[in-house]
Amino acid sequence: MTYFTRFYLDNEKDMIVNLYWDLDRLFYELETPNHHTGNLIRNLAKICGLPLTESGSGLLVIRGEIPCYIDGTNQEIYIFRLGGTKVANIYPDGRIEMKAFVPSVAKTLMSQTKDYRLDISKTIFKAYIRKEYKFRSDLHTHMNGNLAPDILIALGIYHQIRYPLYYVRKLELSLSDGQEAALAAQREKVARQFISSDLKGKYLDRKINDNTFINFADLILNNLEHADENIVKIRASLAILKDGQAVFTNLEKVYLYRYVFCKGKESEKKIALTRADRIPDADVRQALMQMLKDGETRAYHGNTIFQDKLLWIARTYQRQGICYAEISDTTLLKKYESLQMLTEVHEVMPRIYRETGVMIRFLAAFRRIPLTIIKDAITPEDYLARNLEVLQAVAEDPYVAGCDFVGEEINDIITLKPVFRGIAKIAARDPFFVIRIHAGENDSMKDNVSHSIECVKDSLAPGQKMPHVRLGHGLYTYSLKSRKGRKTLEELKENHVVLEFQLTSNVRLNNLNGLENHPLRQYLAEGIHCVQGTDGAALYGTNSIDEQLSLEKLLGLTPEEIMSMKNTESDIIRESQAAYSRKKKTFAQLLDGRELSDVLLQRMEKGQHVAGSLKLRRNQRHDANQELKDQIHELPWDRTPVVLMGGSFNSEKRATRITEEGTRQIDGLLETLSPDEYFFVIGNKLRGYEKYLLEHNRKGFLVFAFVPTMISREEQRKLTAAGVQIRVSTESEGMGIYKSFNYEIFERRPSVLLAFDGNSSAENMIQEARNGKGRAAIYVWEKSSVLREKALSLEGYVHFFDAEHPLAEQIGS
Repeated sequence: MTYFTRFYLDNEKDMIVNLYWDLDRLFYELETPNHHTGNLIRNLAKICGLPLTESGSGLLVIRGEIPCYIDGTNQEIYIFRLGGTKVANIYPDGRIEMKAFVPSVAKTLMSQTKDYRLDISKTIFKAYIRKEYKFRSDLHTHMNGNLAPDILIALGIYHQIRYPLYYVRKLELSLSDGQEAALAAQREKVARQFISSDLKGKYLDRKINDNTFINFADLILNNLEHADENIVKIRASLAILKDGQAVFTNLEKVYLYRYVFCKGKESEKKIALTRADRIPDADVRQALMQMLKDGETRAYHGNTIFQDKLLWIARTYQRQGICYAEISDTTLLKKYESLQMLTEVHEVMPRIYRETGVMIRFLAAFRRIPLTIIKDAITPEDYLARNLEVLQAVAEDPYVAGCDFVGEEINDIITLKPVFRGIAKIAARDPFFVIRIHAGENDSMKDNVSHSIECVKDSLAPGQKMPHVRLGHGLYTYSLKSRKGRKTLEELKENHVVLEFQLTSNVRLNNLNGLENHPLRQYLAEGIHCVQGTDGAALYGTNSIDEQLSLEKLLGLTPEEIMSMKNTESDIIRESQAAYSRKKKTFAQLLDGRELSDVLLQRMEKGQHVAGSLKLRRNQRHDANQELKDQIHELPWDRTPVVLMGGSFNSEKRATRITEEGTRQIDGLLETLSPDEYFFVIGNKLRGYEKYLLEHNRKGFLVFAFVPTMISREEQRKLTAAGVQIRVSTESEGMGIYKSFNYEIFERRPSVLLAFDGNSSAENMIQEARNGKGRAAIYVWEKSSVLREKALSLEGYVHFFDAEHPLAEQIGS
């Protein structure tokens, strides 16, 4: 057979359909090489009723023949169907018309389990939306999550960015002999700069490799022999974990890979891009060729990377029928970086709008907790006050629609209430100012939806009108039938709060394990204003069209419910466009012919008194590395870690209730296991079953407790009195320490995870254990309703325990 062409069933190019000719007969081979567990292709074959075979490389594939039809114009058309759904029309000249696709949500759920239970209608979608129902905005998205990996790769080539050696090695990219030699010589020079560094071993290697670069255009264009395989690996690094659900840690890592492109620096030594038309990937090649054409035009000649990023974001939205977007970006709260960003926005956005008709505005994003994943990054203690100083100035700009609170939802928004007082003053000057808070994204902070409204209301001056408030996600609060839930509904209605829903990111980030309890339809039935967002579509392999179809097909939204969301969106677009026009006039008057950067910098410096007056409501905490230094030890390697969740992995307001049956499970385990073969690892609170374990540890098992970097004096006393050995997490909040369990245990070694109780951080721990390279044995208590739902989504990877199936028998056998 002769290779013909290929197409993809999904946005991320994970589900590949290769086509082959055998005379005039057309055959296909469907493969999923980026999904290594085999769950995705097994589940797809099962629901489509198709047989699996093994390819020459040992991967499971689906093979078959595509029938040929003659249409009314006597033209031959090969029609590819799956499960009775027409997916594509294929023409002998190579044209392919896609008629259906697999949405990211369905792909993730198929990858997650060995027992996928959605039917074909919720797995393969026909790609049509009635015109009158089509959403026209993306009101919840993030700057560096918007562009598809192929566009970022093309941008990296066009701007000839510096690509670190660390990522070349991490992704196992293939280089030519000449490229290897040049990098080795450069690395040797860089290493000399760290000859007196205190760093040793892998930490020193990382530092050197982070500062050794190859021109990305050189990497691809002068290495075309390996370009195809390298592009596949780089593409995979720019999207969220594929084989199942991910957690926030993985999202943070993906952003680091994306920053290389989104915040890239151009190489000093440039090469001619004459071989651009030979790039094997058609989508990367097409985007790069357009960038080369753009560079010859008056409108876009001399664009920076950031300006080209905006151009391609707008073009992407234009293709999806989007006319208005608000993008969150932390850059707008950094003093000098914000000035540069807004200068570049004003230079290029009018030209982008003339071409695409897409209006892009921004939300200046506060981090609710400091970012910890970037090594050597130091966040000042008063960073929120400094952010507020900058916001008071940049809020004058017409492209700034408002502000946002972003980051993993592991703290109560009420702790940031003083910041809202400053924001309320800004909203008093600007009646169109939007205050968005990420709230209700996971089940650990069910008060955050109502607390977000409270933070704004309590910060208003007497007589001040409630500003425009939008809550991102709104997935979790108290039951809407409960007293607290009804009160929250009343607050949402009374204050005209808009809820933004992003189904795909909720599923892919482990915040939603089942679709049947999604609250969107309940909110709509109660008259709450709701809209759709993408949350940074390219991170999750989705787009605004896929997202809308997923809401309709997977949640069963009716045309009337869709239209309700459409009407809310239309109102927001209309008000936002009016706000831009009004602010544009007043901003021009403010500038009065002066440079934007001079005017806004002056306003920032006038607001510096805020830093001393902003006092956050936090209990006094201390450095765990100092307070517990005598108890800090390395985990032993001659025994298997048994991680016990049953007290620490709840929100502060949710306590683990010990039962007699639960204590019997631990008693049996302590009796059966040997302290020479196993040791226990617990969280920082020493409550519930963790406390019971410590009190009944008569055999003298080693017990380690992972703790956040900052602890209270009471926590320090409890941990010292318990005599546990300590590992200090990189995270400052207790709800985030699951990340350190993953790094030190699940990614590195075999282990056992015992899940008695918990909510979102416990679910993240289970998912990290499932995803980790160390192959953890996971046991979940049958009677834990929250964790049971999570376990069911991981069919084939999790074992249940109860009175009839005790832990001692399952682990000790």
